[in-house]
This record gives sequence, structure tokens and C-alpha cells, in this order.
Amino acid sequence: MIRPALLLALLTALPLSHAAPDLSTVSERSGFQTTGRYAEVEQLCAAFQKAYPKAVRCFRFGTTPEGRPMLALAVSRSGALTAKAAAQRKLPVLLVQGGIHAGEIDGKDAGFLALREALDGKAAPGALDKQVLLFVPVFNVDGHERFGKWNRPNQRGPEEMGWRVTAQNYNLNRDYVKADAPEMQAMLTLVNEWDPLAYVDLHVTDGAKFQPDVSIQVEPVHGGDAQLMQSGTVLRNSVMADLKAQGSDPKHYYISFHKTDEPQSGFVDSMSTPRFSTGYFPLRNRFAMLVETHSWKDYPARVRITRNTIASMLEQVARHGAEWQLQVQQADARAAAMAGSSFPLSYKTTDKTQMIEFAGYEYVRSQSDISGGPMTRYDESKPQMWTVPLRDEVVPDFQIQAPAGGYLVPAAYAAQVGAKLKQHGIGFKVLDKALDKAAVSTFRAEKTRFGAQSVEGHQMLAVEGAWQQEARALPAGSLFVPIAQPKARLVMTMLEPQGADSLLAWGWFNIAFERKEYMEEYVAEEVAREQLAADPALAAEYQAKLDSDPAFAKSQRARLDFFARRHASWDERYNLYPVYRSAAKY
Repeated sequence: MIRPALLLALLTALPLSHAAPDLSTVSERSGFQTTGRYAEVEQLCAAFQKAYPKAVRCFRFGTTPEGRPMLALAVSRSGALTAKAAAQRKLPVLLVQGGIHAGEIDGKDAGFLALREALDGKAAPGALDKQVLLFVPVFNVDGHERFGKWNRPNQRGPEEMGWRVTAQNYNLNRDYVKADAPEMQAMLTLVNEWDPLAYVDLHVTDGAKFQPDVSIQVEPVHGGDAQLMQSGTVLRNSVMADLKAQGSDPKHYYISFHKTDEPQSGFVDSMSTPRFSTGYFPLRNRFAMLVETHSWKDYPARVRITRNTIASMLEQVARHGAEWQLQVQQADARAAAMAGSSFPLSYKTTDKTQMIEFAGYEYVRSQSDISGGPMTRYDESKPQMWTVPLRDEVVPDFQIQAPAGGYLVPAAYAAQVGAKLKQHGIGFKVLDKALDKAAVSTFRAEKTRFGAQSVEGHQMLAVEGAWQQEARALPAGSLFVPIAQPKARLVMTMLEPQGADSLLAWGWFNIAFERKEYMEEYVAEEVAREQLAADPALAAEYQAKLDSDPAFAKSQRARLDFFARRHASWDERYNLYPVYRSAAKY
């Protein structure tokens, strides 16, 4: 018998063996009934790096307004755990992002599960040898910590979850172009550094009660570079096939009724505008995938489906990554040669309709005694096939012609526009000499429509007008933004005044469309008489306007404004968009 003192001495002399860190999540240990707080992300990020020091690097890429670290994991069996190493080895980068809407938190728990299984060879075996996975568990970190039980009343699980928007009340999935939020600015820095081949945005959809459990939307499919559209379709269909083989019923369109709460209105597919991830990344000639699990499925099911989607993406990038990398390089070259080409600023869904079979439940539409309006009650115990319309033909709508040279931004606006261009990695030149009479095209708004209420902290602006040739002086310090660069589509999206997510549309130039100088009525009366006496042609034009336009004839303001606009004191910069097109290159 070994005495206790001797046993203790023997054990003390043996080298200590460290237990493997627990890489499971709070969610997994609860049977996917709960989800952990952000402290768990910090702990797991470090633990994965410790457990797999040659395959995982945990790093901070930003700080939230409330001071929390924004964390990412770079994962690869190749040893390339930095952006520089990935580029040197020509490895494709897959960026998987969870928690942009932090109440829709499936991506965080599914991502850690998929990551552990991929590192252990249980999911997408061998895939991490051929790529770098960038995993951002939670994009909207401050929103994640606004924790509560009823933050998503139309979602089944987890028991508590985060909030949709940031601490500053920004919806990050409306912020890709305008990039107001510090979180989005950090994400764009990450994207510029790593240049991911594909970007996966993990969500949970709102919506009615029906059986399909996930939608997979990929771009470029509806718009963007033509060759990438073909590969985007292959990517989407391949992931959907994998999910279908695993028991899911995936759809390629956003599963939201055309008319709210009316199942028989069916579904309408569309091309997202660039404020959304799937509208933004095609402008950079890269792939984007929007994953929307169905909110009425329980949390274990949603995490499983999201995990399956991530594993499928890893396999697709491992299989096709080298080929797709070559394609995006070719797309970059084609984009840099877009001068003079047609470019759609918007897309529309045609009226072409097909009737589809869609797995729903029996339902009753009745008048509500609460709201007084119609309401729908679903009976999930009675599955039912619906025959509903689907419109999914998406085509270019409003198109412009790319300038031959690029865009000129006057010095007065150079700082604010230049800062925004830098955030997106767009190239531009600061002119060191003034341009006396530069031959440019200018856009003057004939009609302006300011938004009646704030949108994401902005007063939106829509303009109607046309480009026309002018000679304009630009001081030193003005910017030249060439069209001959890989991000030409993004340049036009941001700087063309009639784009839905242009800087103008988001209110960046509202000040240029505000009238500042006026004449008092008694002065305008005198000026009008002087102009009529001095210019018979003007007098004839004025009379013709009176005779042909009753509204004009009845408006004192409009009649005096007729003369004010023709007076030397009129502000010729009023309604002039302070960004010009240029055929020349500087």
C-alpha cells in the first residue's frame, strides 16, 4: 500500500497534462435553448486560438461605441492567418458574419459549432487547407448586449437574445454604402484588408407561418459582372442542393409575402440596393450570400440549418475557390474598362409570373376585434400546399453611361467625399493645381424631393434633372475619381446623383439644394420692370408663360421668381450637384 504522503510526492513529480479547453457554446450545452453573452465570444475566441495555435488567430478589428471589442477569427490549416499571408499564397478568403441584427443570433452559435467541427474534420473535411475562413461571431456587439426575452416576439428561441440595431440606433444592414456606424467602418477596413472572395451574412427572417426553413440569396445573380452572375447562380444552387439533401426546404427568394399577411399574394424576388450586403458586394465584384432561416422554426433547427450552410460554403470555396478567384480578377479588369459603358443604377422585377407549390399551413382570414383590420390565423397541425404566384425575373431598370474619365469633386467637398471614398478602398487623386475652365458635365436638379422624415439619421433626397456640358473652374485640392479602377461600379453607385444609395440620396449634399439668396418683393418688382423694358425677347417669353400656364399666372411668387432667375444676382450654384463628370483623366 502506498502511503498518502508518498502518493502526493509521486503525483507532484509527474508533468501536468492540461485538459483540452471546452470549445462548446452555452447554447450547445443547453440543447440550443439559450445563447451566451458576448463575454463568451471573447472567451471562445481566445480558447480556439489556444487549442489550435497553428490554425486559428483571434484578433480585434474594431471597437464599438460602448467600448466593446469587435472580434474575428482567422482560420486555416494552411498556416496563412494574416491578410498578407493569404494574399501571398493566393488563398481564397471566406468571410462569415453573424449578428448584424443581434436578435437574429443563429450565426454566432452555428458558426462556432461549424468551426469546431471543421477543425476536427467532422464538417467540410480538408476545406480549411484550401482557404482562409474569417469568422465574425457578432457584428453588432452593443446590440447583442441589449439582452432580453422579448426582443424578437415573432421568433422561437433562444430564450433571450440581443437587439436589432446598434447602441447608436443604426441598422447595420442599411449602412454598407453610407457607412455611418463605427462598426461598419471597422468592417469595411477588415474587408479592404482581407478582400474576401465571398461574404456570408447570417440572418433570421420575419414572416408568416409556413414550412420552408431557409432562403439562400446570392449575388451576383441578378446584376453585376456577367461571368460572376453565372458563378453566383452555381454557388447558390449548390448550397441549396446541399441543404435539401440534409432535409431543408430552401428557397432562392426572400420568403416574405408580396402583400403583408396575405399568403395568396405570393412572392416577389428583387435585387437589393447597395445599402444591403447582397447589393453592396457585387459592386466590388465579389460574391455575397444572404442566409435567412425562418423565425418560426425553433432555435435548435435554425442553428443546425445555419451550421449546414456554413459547412456547405466551406466546401464550395474549397472546390471552386481558385477558379472563382481568377474570375473576380477578370471582373476587376472588366470593371476598370467600363468607361463609356452602360451601368444600371437600379433593377426592377418584371410582371412575368409563374405559379408555384409552396408548403404552408391551413389558415383563416378574418376581421380582428382588436385592431379592426384583417388578420390571419395559421393552424400548424394542418400542413397545406398553397398554389401562389412567384415573380422572380429581375432586369436592369434606370441605366446611365459611365463617364469616359471619371468624376471631379470641388475642393469645398473634397474632405467629406474623400473620407468616404477611403472607407471603401476607392482610389482618387487630389489635384495639386487649379483647373481654370475644365470641360465637364454638370447635373442641375430641375425637381428636388426631400424626405418627410428621417431615415437612419438622414433626410433623404431624390432629384430629377439632366447632365449638360459646361466649363467650370476647380481650385487646387479638388478630387479626381477615375472610373478606370476595379471598384468602378461602386464609384458610380456612390457618385451618380440618381442612385438609390448614392451619397446625394443619403443627404450628403442637401445644402447644395437649399436656396440662400432672395429679393424682397418690392426690389423684385423694380428688377422685373427693368428687365422687361431692356429685353423684348424676355418680355415675349414672360407673356407666353402667362398665357399658357394658369398656375404661374396666379402665383405672385412664381412670377417674380421668373425674373429673379434671369438676374445677375441669381445663385448659379443653386441646385447644382457639386460632383462633375469628366471625359478627361487627371
